[in-house]
Amino acid sequence: MECKIRNDIGTIFISEDVLLKVVGYAALECYGIVAMSSKRAKDGIVEWLGRENLSKGVEIRMVDNQLDVNLYIVVEYGVSVAEVCKTIVEVVRYKLESMTGVQVRGVNISVEGIRV
Repeated sequence: MECKIRNDIGTIFISEDVLLKVVGYAALECYGIVAMSSKRAKDGIVEWLGRENLSKGVEIRMVDNQLDVNLYIVVEYGVSVAEVCKTIVEVVRYKLESMTGVQVRGVNISVEGIRV
């Protein structure tokens, strides 16, 4: 899936990989997030991923020319999970919209674990 943005000059194509990395970097910038996690549906194993595999903890879907973003994260012990998630939603939405011009419909976060 790639994103198409049309303007008066022409059309811009943004690959899915670029969108996934923008979301991954934006999420990891936020205080309280330790890692991204990836859930493989076929065996239910949750694996923790470092910065080299940012896109594995992110799912995106285009709906009516807007993006739905699903994040799977691991948070730091002792922080307010609600506040961390609120910050991540704001930062991811802002970064995606300002860097790519794509409108974000929603950001859903699944906290897969807590690490000390």
